[in-house]
Amino acid sequence: MPLTDSSRFGLFRTATFRLTLAVVGAMVGAMVLQFALIYVQMTHFEANRSNALLHREADILLQESPARLEYEVRERATNDLRVVLNGAGLFDSGFHFVAGDIKTWPDGLVIDGHVHQLLVRPAEDTPYEMRFLAVRVQGGRVLVLARSLHMLTELRYMTRRAVLMSIVPIVAFALMAGIVLSHRALARVKTMHEAIDRIMEGDLHERLPAGRERDDLERLAGSVNRMLDRLEHLLDEIRDVGNDIAHDLRTPLSRVRARLERATSRPHDADYLNAVIGQATQDLDQCFSVITALLRIGEIENGRRRAGFALVDLGGLVADIVDLYEPIAETQGIAIENQLPPDAVLTVFGDRDLLIEVFANLIDNALKFTQEGGRVLLQAWTKPDGIVLRVADTGIGIAPHEREAVLGRFYRSDKSRHVPGSGLGLSLVMAILRLHGANLSIAEQSAREINPGTVFQIDFPLPSAA
Repeated sequence: MPLTDSSRFGLFRTATFRLTLAVVGAMVGAMVLQFALIYVQMTHFEANRSNALLHREADILLQESPARLEYEVRERATNDLRVVLNGAGLFDSGFHFVAGDIKTWPDGLVIDGHVHQLLVRPAEDTPYEMRFLAVRVQGGRVLVLARSLHMLTELRYMTRRAVLMSIVPIVAFALMAGIVLSHRALARVKTMHEAIDRIMEGDLHERLPAGRERDDLERLAGSVNRMLDRLEHLLDEIRDVGNDIAHDLRTPLSRVRARLERATSRPHDADYLNAVIGQATQDLDQCFSVITALLRIGEIENGRRRAGFALVDLGGLVADIVDLYEPIAETQGIAIENQLPPDAVLTVFGDRDLLIEVFANLIDNALKFTQEGGRVLLQAWTKPDGIVLRVADTGIGIAPHEREAVLGRFYRSDKSRHVPGSGLGLSLVMAILRLHGANLSIAEQSAREINPGTVFQIDFPLPSAA
């Protein structure tokens, strides 16, 4: 796939290429530092070696007689001294030349037994440095020995050449690798951009290429895909909720419209009109109750009520709810039994008003689906990691395959179609419990085939955990 100018320009702006440049810079810095250390070590080694050679040859020559020493210095080019020394000279006490190839006394040379690195300025050549050693010998003369720095110069040259020959191919190879990897990353990012564009155009089933999530980019694409799956699921839920709202509001509104049309087509009868208005008001109240419940669920799911959280005594709260519903239960011939232990400490962290809504909805559901002569039981106990509260009844029960569905919005089982309601009560309960970090589970109260009853069990976390 050929690269356009824009993609080629973007190639050098990818994170992969910038990372490659950083690695190349680090490699070059490490190599320069390594060669600098080698250079320092070689320089130090060669300087010590030159000093040792000069002192050793000086010690050997000091043992010769004056005549033999003068002969050795004069004939240095024909004996073994030429291998070790690059210059030798014999001077009298007045620093006048006697013998050797060092004709003049080097400027700055001191007779102190130490090696000195001095600059030599030939008459017809460029200046160069040499290492000199001057020692006194028999007869009041001075022996000057010299060694050039050609070995050190050669080592420096080889070091510089090694640096250049090493860095250039390494940098070139790293840059080529960076370009190849960046091109590959850019191609993958381009594919993801195209998928995102299709998603933004409305294709919610499109997903990013994630592969097996072997690297960071694929893992990021996998996370985005899971987020898209969740968003698609939520959009489907919103669509279903919208359909359910339209269905639930359409029926009472249609009844209101039909009654009003009939009222306008008949003679004006005050009693009839009052009855129509009353029935229309009830239908509109049902519509408002659905809208209010939805707004209430949305408010709770957004977490706007957590500011009012405090320690709540479940024992006292349940007692108040039981006192409120006992007269209603008596009129229906149903017994409500509060079996919470009176001396137990049942404290949770939450909003008292919201928890009242939870228990009110659960008890109201239990009373709706329990026949005359039945019972509604409230029980609670503590466990190491929290508090458990149960609301059990002896009603018609909930089938196992419907226990998850009844917690959704607007769901109503076939056995509850005849009971007034909007199907939002348990949705509101779930929203409040999620806000409190509690879990709700549904089970049957007994193994009876007829009226097995239902048990709603709530597991609250400890106040410290909450």
